[in-house]
Amino acid sequence: MPRNFIDGFKRTWYGNARIWVSLVSVSGIIAALVFATPSTAALKVGSKAPDFSTQGALAGKPFSFILSRALKKGPIVLYFFPAAFTTGCTTEAHEFAEATPEFQKLGATIIGVTAGSVDRLTQFSSVDCRNKFAVAAATPAMIKEYDVASDMPGMSKLSARTSFVIAPSGKIIYTYTAMSPDDHVKNTLAAVRDYVKLHH
Repeated sequence: MPRNFIDGFKRTWYGNARIWVSLVSVSGIIAALVFATPSTAALKVGSKAPDFSTQGALAGKPFSFILSRALKKGPIVLYFFPAAFTTGCTTEAHEFAEATPEFQKLGATIIGVTAGSVDRLTQFSSVDCRNKFAVAAATPAMIKEYDVASDMPGMSKLSARTSFVIAPSGKIIYTYTAMSPDDHVKNTLAAVRDYVKLHH
């Protein structure tokens, strides 16, 4: 068999092998970031939700939030997200924005909090939250008290993607952690509906 044919075959095989390995590696990283469920504990159902106050934005304007004060109006959907203007967080914000009228009909308030890209929350509240609900800074104390620190490499100062539903009594009635944003809105809305059915 001609030597140039063999050399050409080797170059083609090794080149394709390198491409395949690269694709597998990239796919693995993407899957880990999007679909992995961090092993954070998060506060359990039945726990008392730690009170907190924070600053953020609603519809592009400065906004102050105090949990104990907000609970006097009804259930709170408190969701931690890694960082503003990242793909998963944008998707999640859009879905919460679309569902905001349904939450409001049930007397629930949505508040998103993050430790990532805090300087862009004013813009995020208008663009991705579509002026529907508030987003605010998640302080290190909040992340620690709610036990939602991310265990993803290089993200230790950020929170995991974790959603809580808190009853007016201050008790946590639902919690869900998953890096994928897909089920956070659906699950928290169902939890609020169940709560309303039992208490009205």
